[in-house]
Amino acid sequence: QVQLVESGGGLVQPGGSLRLSCAASGCIFRIYYMGWYRQAPGKQRELVATITIIGSTNYADSVKGRFTISRDNAKNTVYLQMNSLKPEDTAVYYCNGAPRYDSVTAARFASWGQGTRVTVSS
Repeated sequence: QVQLVESGGGLVQPGGSLRLSCAASGCIFRIYYMGWYRQAPGKQRELVATITIIGSTNYADSVKGRFTISRDNAKNTVYLQMNSLKPEDTAVYYCNGAPRYDSVTAARFASWGQGTRVTVSS
């Protein structure tokens, strides 16, 4: 069973930056495709960014050019650098991963971590 611990969220003003981290255990991290997701109040969870096992990345249109996903296989950790934050980025952010890329894009997981809350407000 994969365990995921997200951290790095907080309150930030519009235009600010945050760096989220997600530490994974209970899996062979280097063969896992990873994704960051978010769930805003009253909305469904949505995919924000993905990173493959070789480091290729993909982003939702709403965050393209502002967010950067990266991974450190030595630390079993995936990151999300968020710049130029907007109030509409306010959400609880989650990470997850799987050995299959289609599982990541479809968010097909047995469990989720607790997430980390990001609030963008002046």
